[in-house]
Amino acid sequence: MVPDSPAALFVMDPVHLPRLFPAPLLDRLTASVTIPPAAAVRPSAVTGADPAAVEVLITGWGCEPLTAEVLDGLPKLRAVVHAAGSVKGHITPACWERELLVSSAAAANALPVAEFTLAAILLAGKDTLRLRALYATEHRFPSPARTARTGNFRRRVGIVGASRIGRRVIELLRPFDLEVSVYDPHLAPPEAEALGVRALPLDELVASSEVLSLHAPSLPATRQLLDTRRLALMPDGATLINTARGALVDTDALVTELSTGRISAVLDVTEPEPLPAGSPLFTLPNVLLTPHIAGALGHELERLGAAVTDEVERLMAGAPPLHQVLRTDLDRIA
Repeated sequence: MVPDSPAALFVMDPVHLPRLFPAPLLDRLTASVTIPPAAAVRPSAVTGADPAAVEVLITGWGCEPLTAEVLDGLPKLRAVVHAAGSVKGHITPACWERELLVSSAAAANALPVAEFTLAAILLAGKDTLRLRALYATEHRFPSPARTARTGNFRRRVGIVGASRIGRRVIELLRPFDLEVSVYDPHLAPPEAEALGVRALPLDELVASSEVLSLHAPSLPATRQLLDTRRLALMPDGATLINTARGALVDTDALVTELSTGRISAVLDVTEPEPLPAGSPLFTLPNVLLTPHIAGALGHELERLGAAVTDEVERLMAGAPPLHQVLRTDLDRIA
């Protein structure tokens, strides 16, 4: 710890703290700020520090909203550095009114989501869900006739949302012989060209993609972006992948479409979340349903802690943040 270094607090569910900041990373962090090795979901509950002296909050999952009342107890606070993705759960209008600097580890969290998506895309191209179901019922290898449309050579992949994660997925797909297109209302054609993909209107993207992967934020404008009409546009045998937000898809319409067996789905997120016990999505053979695991988990959390430590070091050195979140960003980010 540097003498007279600025005071900071961990404000998150304490269960996440050891994996986000293991001892070597905590040592790095405490070289820049004075921070007690404890966490709580509200600043006033953290033991071993005086909230009135705190200049930096390091927040994470479980952090309660930083309302005006909470901020009144943090008169010296100047920065909130989030050791996770979205800041919408805890950054309130009061934070912007106080002109706090807000930063996020969303870029670090984007990588495991993109890796999960890459795996799902390649498995979808191999028609994994359908062939798994056939193997379970017929107990023999599929005939050439049943694998005629299987494979990832020139498979048409559609990306909905050139978000941070969407762009990482596009980057990871580059080494493969896939035809990748994208829809994003904020993406200009020259930007799409620079990404090495083709920009398409949403309906055309849905209708032409053999694998469709969602990476758009959950906003009023994107709610049930894939409704009954758009789901019906998906080609026979196509696979929908959702690692973004469940609200992007009309769940009832999706269940209806999947129940026909016409398309398949890989769903890491749903609406509601978690699903009720009786949901058909648990048992449909053409659905791979996972419990919101695409983002950072286990030892991947250290990557988020490292990103936060890098950001705090920059702030303490007077350098501009690498991952600042602005109020104007909220209308287009997760």
